[in-house]
Amino acid sequence: MSIFRYILPTIESRGWRCFATGIPSDSIAELNKEMESIFGESPASSPLGSNPPQQPVRPTPAARETQPVLTHVDCSGQAKMVDVSPKHDSERVAIASCRVLLGQKAFNLVASNQIAKGDVLTVAKIAGITGAKQTSNLIPLCHNINLSHVRVDLTLNGEDSSVVIEGEATTYGKTGVEMEAMTAVTIAGLTVYDMCKAASKDICITDICLQHKSGGKSGNWSRN
Repeated sequence: MSIFRYILPTIESRGWRCFATGIPSDSIAELNKEMESIFGESPASSPLGSNPPQQPVRPTPAARETQPVLTHVDCSGQAKMVDVSPKHDSERVAIASCRVLLGQKAFNLVASNQIAKGDVLTVAKIAGITGAKQTSNLIPLCHNINLSHVRVDLTLNGEDSSVVIEGEATTYGKTGVEMEAMTAVTIAGLTVYDMCKAASKDICITDICLQHKSGGKSGNWSRN
């Protein structure tokens, strides 16, 4: 067709456009219609005759605040210690727990205080308190926190031959004590294992988890 002497259709990823020279406007409209029937409808054009580039959607500050982030990683992916200096001091409490499955034989020895190394529950309790105070030495990016209170309780559970351990840590400061509470129950559980390992190799430390925390920007949280 002779129209191709005047029209140069260009196929693009998002449409096509026509260029016409020396043809009356009504003829151009008619020819453009014909090209649309072949190539599809032309996309909306910018004032310069081309489609503007699509700009990436940037999250708003509010959206960024609600997105979970890894606080111990910087923008380049390197490990970092969190700067807590802008935070406000507040009372912070955390409670954690774990369970040590002893098995019937070791459980009976612990319950009757016949473990060769001594009083398992008392030694593990002291170890848990000491562990909470040493958290920043054990976990590299934890802050050195002045703890105002540490509690570690160990309870024998005859139903599954276990020791249930609960630890609580309290401070008044700029950062939370979740790691201190979890370290307390973990070290106490490991101490139970160490005290009883001669009696059984089947001992299992399990269900180490945070149960409750309060204070700070995130407020209160409890495990359901």
